Amino acid sequence: MEDFQTYIESGRLEQYALGELDPAGQAEVLGWAARSPQVRQELDELLAGLGVYAEAHAQTPPAGLRDRVLSRVLAEIGGTESVTPAAATPAPAVPTMRVSASNPRPAAPAVATAPVAQRNGWAMAASVALLLSLGANALLYSRWQQTSSELVAAQNSQARFAQTSQVMERRLSSTQEQLHVLRSPQEFKMVALAGTPAHPTARARVMYSLAAHRVYVDVQQLPPLPAGKQYQLWALDKGKPVDAGVLAAHTAAGDSIQQMKDIASAQAFAMTVEPTGGSAGPTLTTMTVIGNI
Repeated sequence: MEDFQTYIESGRLEQYALGELDPAGQAEVLGWAARSPQVRQELDELLAGLGVYAEAHAQTPPAGLRDRVLSRVLAEIGGTESVTPAAATPAPAVPTMRVSASNPRPAAPAVATAPVAQRNGWAMAASVALLLSLGANALLYSRWQQTSSELVAAQNSQARFAQTSQVMERRLSSTQEQLHVLRSPQEFKMVALAGTPAHPTARARVMYSLAAHRVYVDVQQLPPLPAGKQYQLWALDKGKPVDAGVLAAHTAAGDSIQQMKDIASAQAFAMTVEPTGGSAGPTLTTMTVIGNI
C-alpha cells in the first residue's frame, strides 16, 4: 500500500484545496482522508491555513467602499442560490465508512459538488480581497499626492527663508561697515556740507578716507526731488569737479549711509540735482549743499 507521507507530499491535497482536481481526483483525496487520520489532519490544516491567509491579508477599505463591495457580493450569492427546485438533480449518496478499530475517525459524507461550491466561495473571497486592495491602493496614492504637495510647499518656504536670510545678512554687513566708518574718526575725516542760499536748511556730511580714498555720504536733510531727478555728489579737486556718484533714494531720504565712488584727491565736496543716472558735469544752478575739507 502507498505510504500516507508520500501521498501528503505529492501535492494532491493542495490541488484539492484549490479546486483543481476533477471528480475522480476529488474522490481519491476523500478516500485517503477516510482511510488515513494523518491525511485527514493535513487536509484540515491546509484548508484552515488558507482561511487564515485570507484574513491576514484583508485590508480595511475607505468609508463607503465596504458597503458597495458587500452589496455586490450579496447580489452574486443571491444569483447562485436562485435555482429552480424542479430542475435541480439530486446528488447521488456517497456511503460513509463505519467506525472501527482500523478506522477510528468516521469520514464525513462527501458531496460531489462540494469542491465546486468551495471553489466559488474562494473566488468570491478573492474578488472581495482584490477590490479592497484596490481601494487601499487608491487611498495610499491620494496620501502620497498630499505628501508631495506638502513637500513642495516646504521647499518653497525654505527657499523664501534663504532669500530673506541673504537680504538680512547683506543689511547686517552694510550696517557693520557704516558703524566702522562712524566710529573711525582717525581714518575718516568728517566733512560737513551746509545748504546753499537757495536751500538754507539742507544738511549732509561726507566721510572721506585720505589714505584709502573711500567716500561715504550721510544725508541729514535734503529737499524733495522732482520726478526724473537724482542727487549727485561731486568732489572738487583744485577747483575741478570730479564725479563721486549718484545717491540712492533711501540715501537721499536719510535712511542709510551710502558708499560713493573712490576719490584720489579733493579739497571740497558739493551736491547738485541732476537727471536720473547723473550727468558728466554739475549743474551749478541746482547746487544744494557744499563743504570744504
